This record gives sequence, structure tokens and C-alpha cells, in this order.
Amino acid sequence: MKTSGDRLKALLLECHLTPSDFAAQRKVSSQHVNNWFKRGVPQARLDEIADLFCVRRRWLRSGEGPKHPTPLATATSAVPALALPPPLQALDTDLVHLPLHQVRDGNLQALPGHYQPIPRRALECLQVNAEKAICLGMPGNNMAPLLPQGALLAIDRGYTRVVEGECYALLHNGRLRVQHLTLGHNGTLCLHSHDRLNHPSERYTAYQRRVQNVEILGWVFWWSSLRPARPG
Repeated sequence: MKTSGDRLKALLLECHLTPSDFAAQRKVSSQHVNNWFKRGVPQARLDEIADLFCVRRRWLRSGEGPKHPTPLATATSAVPALALPPPLQALDTDLVHLPLHQVRDGNLQALPGHYQPIPRRALECLQVNAEKAICLGMPGNNMAPLLPQGALLAIDRGYTRVVEGECYALLHNGRLRVQHLTLGHNGTLCLHSHDRLNHPSERYTAYQRRVQNVEILGWVFWWSSLRPARPG
């Protein structure tokens, strides 16, 4: 892919968008889009289109650098990082019992009597307030193989600030979702799956987030899962 027009054409194929559908969405003529394919994406449209497909502007313009925002970027903090104790070292510490929740009728509901024990020392190392942490089941397969469907997730409801590439639980029109998040131009929220081949990235403007009730529930800081079947 030598030009930004080639990269735009490839992005449309990835998202299963025809040039005519894309033109209608952007409120331009099909001839405009064909010209972009041949001559490259206009400078004035680079930010808009990069945000639309949740790719980096530099990659779209020149093909240089990573295509997508770097996943799982490390958050910077003035607090010195503490080494997370290995699970076996943490077993002799106090255990915190995080309540299990489910989403029913578009709302989070606790499951009475169901808890997941987590070593208190591990929560302290991650600076997670136990009173604001809950557990949920992984609702789909979009994050496989990192987070298999049905994996048990621990969510820090006290941390909803978007850090590029980190994993978060969300409510979207009352439906539980788990995604990598990035922020695009003008506060656009970009949702990325670990399985990007079968689950294209999505973007929501601030207005769309309000209309579609997109709520960030919190940061995914722990998960556990079983193999789906015994080998052989």
C-alpha cells in the first residue's frame, strides 16, 4: 500500500464498507472517494478518517509507524510502581471477597452470596479500592484469546479514565461489553477488540455516547478462565 488512498481502500475492505456507502456516510460523492483512492486522502480529511477507523493519522498519511494505537500502554503515575506479588506469594495474605455481578435489564445487579476471593496485597499493589471492585463474566468472544468468553473478570469501578489501549468493561445500551479503549479526535471513544480480524474497531462521538448510553464501568485489572475442554 503505497499511498493513503490505498490504505483507505484497505480500511473499507476490513470494515465491509463499499465506496458508495462510505461516500454517503461522509456526505460526499462517489467520485470524491474515487479521487481519494487515486490521489490520496486530502490533508483536511486525515484526522476525520483516522478517527473514523481508529487508526493513527501518521500511518494513514504516510504508512509509517503503527497502524493502530498501541495496545496496553502503561499509565504514567507519580506513585512508584510496586511489583505485583506472584499468586503463590500472595496466598498467605488476607483475602478480599469481591462480589459477583451480572447485567440484567440493562443494569448491574449483585448475585447474593457469590464472591471471588482476591489477595488484599495484590489489590494494594494495583492501588485498587476493594470497596469499588466487582467481578463480571466475559460476555463475548471479541477479546479472545486474551480474555476467553466466560472468563471471570475483576473490574475497578473507581478507575474509568481512558488510558490508551487498556481494557475496560462498558454498558452500551444496557449491554455489557469488554474492549480496549482509546480516545480519538474531539473526545471520540474508539473501541478495539483483541480479535480485530472478526471484530472491527468502532468509534462513538460524545453525542453518540450520550444517545446510545455508553457508560464506562471500570478498568479490567484481573481475569481467570478454564480451558473449554479436556485435550484428546
